Amino acid sequence: MNLEHIRNFCIIAHIDHGKSTLADRFLEITGTIDKREMKRGQMLDTMELEQERGITIKLQPVRMQWKGYELNIIDTPWHVDFQYEVSRSLASVEWAILVVDATQGIEAQTLSNVYMAIENDLDIIPIINKIDLPAANVEKVMEEIIHLLWCKKEDIIPVSAKTWENVSSILDAVIERIKMPKVFENALSSGTNVRNDILHFSIHSRTSLEWLTINPKSELKALVFDSQYDTYRGVVSYIKIFSGEVKKWDTLFFINTGKKIEVTEVGYFAPKYQASEKIETWSIGYVVTGLKSIREAKVWDTLWKPADNEWPKDKVENAQAIPWFKKVTPFIFAWIFPINSDEYPQFVDAVEKLMLNDSALTIEPEVSPALGHGYRCGFLGLLHLDIVRERLIREFNMDVIITSPQVTYKVKMIGDKREEYNRFHSELVGETGLRIERPVSQEKVFTFLFISNPEDLPKRELYISMEEPIAKCELITPKEYVGNLMKLAQERRGIFVNQNFLDQERIMLTYELPMSELISDFYDELKSLSSGYASMNYEFLKYREDDLVKLDFLIAGEKVEALSMMCHRTQAQNIGGKITKKLKEVVPKALFAIAIQAAVGGKVVAREDISALRKDVTAKLYGWDISRKRKLLDKQKEGKKKMKQFWKVSLPSEVFINLLKK
Repeated sequence: MNLEHIRNFCIIAHIDHGKSTLADRFLEITGTIDKREMKRGQMLDTMELEQERGITIKLQPVRMQWKGYELNIIDTPWHVDFQYEVSRSLASVEWAILVVDATQGIEAQTLSNVYMAIENDLDIIPIINKIDLPAANVEKVMEEIIHLLWCKKEDIIPVSAKTWENVSSILDAVIERIKMPKVFENALSSGTNVRNDILHFSIHSRTSLEWLTINPKSELKALVFDSQYDTYRGVVSYIKIFSGEVKKWDTLFFINTGKKIEVTEVGYFAPKYQASEKIETWSIGYVVTGLKSIREAKVWDTLWKPADNEWPKDKVENAQAIPWFKKVTPFIFAWIFPINSDEYPQFVDAVEKLMLNDSALTIEPEVSPALGHGYRCGFLGLLHLDIVRERLIREFNMDVIITSPQVTYKVKMIGDKREEYNRFHSELVGETGLRIERPVSQEKVFTFLFISNPEDLPKRELYISMEEPIAKCELITPKEYVGNLMKLAQERRGIFVNQNFLDQERIMLTYELPMSELISDFYDELKSLSSGYASMNYEFLKYREDDLVKLDFLIAGEKVEALSMMCHRTQAQNIGGKITKKLKEVVPKALFAIAIQAAVGGKVVAREDISALRKDVTAKLYGWDISRKRKLLDKQKEGKKKMKQFWKVSLPSEVFINLLKK
């Protein structure tokens, strides 16, 4: 295939704007999938979970043929919790199709997606979908798109993916507007036959990658943007080739992991695996690595092969990886444990295989006195957490329990506590570990510890202050619900930034909100207060100091570390009251009264009591008088006092499971 006849693009849209339906129409029009095979909608949403929820969770590439051109499209999730998937898709394409619902217009995630595409130097073809609906307002939506992209009216294509109206014109626009995949400055090798009138496409922001070439006989450089694990064939890596080509039985090298493989199969997506002789420059396809260890084939790695197929040690050591690697930085953490501790080996295998397919998931082994062995997992959001739980249950048949999500806090300590608190090192965010900063105006040395587990918080006298992560949150809503949403944001400790009128009916509110507030029921409240019309998008902004405290829970005077959490001081009493009431329902009764308390430091902020189980010690009496009854009751009372003093409440794991399930 000539380089000029290859087109790589993705589709970006807000949730439920018709992105996956439009992708289905592309597959049918190009003949990639026969109409008889279209038994269900969303052919690229292959997971059962995607079909049920109507959202795209995993990226899915597919190759189509249209009028002599090779079209490589990546159907990409666009929810904020799956932006790591998005970043890998954007690194593999040059153009994007922006789909906007004619009845809804531009929404919060539409703006976020457009900004992300622009940051990755992608050119955009705007599309207005669902023009067949009675509520469609094409002219109004066109004005919004023109204001957002500064494009011309004739650049916008109105379509209906449901009725097929004007869908083929999108593919024609892809061919006409996208001249060829963009190449890099100084990347054209000598002797390559490239017409002078396309050399202007070599001007690109990624000018540092001078080793890239469009010569198929040059060294191979391929970006691994996704992976799957196949029980029989091992790891299958999805790749975008920037130079060279891949054939069956080629020897390739993973630059970052240092693993050498022999390709047992090579091919493209149609949308299922379709074996072929080779994959050429700028094409998207897959290679079967045969690897059984998922740690040896990581996403964002570079597959490399020298041009002369010679493997001297110095050449291998000097091979350069594609420098687009992005390390995921989760700000939401939760602990996952198998309900049945005997299934821990199967649980480990399931989590590691899921990590290969979901590279945004980070794990670290953890041991809990209450729940046993498990993993401390980092997520990009609550939906990401919920999807991971569902996939473990459905795909791997694992019954798991997930603790309440926590965010990462920044603790400022005076003095160099590196050695004393070295145990925190593995739990820090970022590649540098503990960061020591010397303020210009002071002689003291400060150490910042990043913790997500309340149990790791140092004693109060050992740290100066605590900071929490703040998110920039954009809320788009009809103007009649502005008051409700502003009240909601203020109740969640939000700081108002600004508001913009998108048009006469809709307003975008911008707030700075603590991420700990967003991971609760903020989204549900947002939809409830706006009758479902409001949308939101958020991203991490900064850390901000606030009056944060550790909320502990005591049962019969004993602190239960597994239930500890971080919260704002003003919310400690309210949160503590709710959880103590739940604990009262799930903690089993004992032969003595049990006090359930929520405390901040030494101050109790909430309390519930569980009455004692009382044995009828007078049942054996016959013909007794009141003195005999009183004697037995007093003896029982003294025994309960002694029992309460020396016995400890042993909480079974079912208590934590029932509490977390609620």
